Amino acid sequence: MTAPAPRSPHQRKQDTLHRLEHDVDAWVATASADGTPYMVPLSFLWDGESLIVATTAASPTGRNLLANGKVRVGIGLVRDVVLVEGTARATPAGELPAEAGDAFAAKAGFDPRKEPESYYYFHITPLRIQAWREANELAGRTLMRDGRWTVD
Repeated sequence: MTAPAPRSPHQRKQDTLHRLEHDVDAWVATASADGTPYMVPLSFLWDGESLIVATTAASPTGRNLLANGKVRVGIGLVRDVVLVEGTARATPAGELPAEAGDAFAAKAGFDPRKEPESYYYFHITPLRIQAWREANELAGRTLMRDGRWTVD
């Protein structure tokens, strides 16, 4: 199998933004205070600055994010992946602006505001974003560092 030619940094950024805007689900990884890892698939909404995910406050992901706010998110396939490392800020479901809640519900196919459990929305602010398809794209895979795009 021959790998496709590597994308330019600009094309990689555009492809990454497309994924953030159009993909629905991601793998969300957190860790507890004792370092126990936990990973779960969650739906997300990209608002242009952060990924918004929703989960219950009692879930391992919710507890971990409420405790330390550190998160890694994997979007896409192994051979076409976007990895986001960031920090999460919690908003109780009842306090999320209606426009954001409606947009999340439309994209995710469910509305956490209508669930009986106590849901939080977590706004994940990217600090680092990496994207690559094949080994020939490993060099230059970091598209965002310290919350700033490295590519125009």
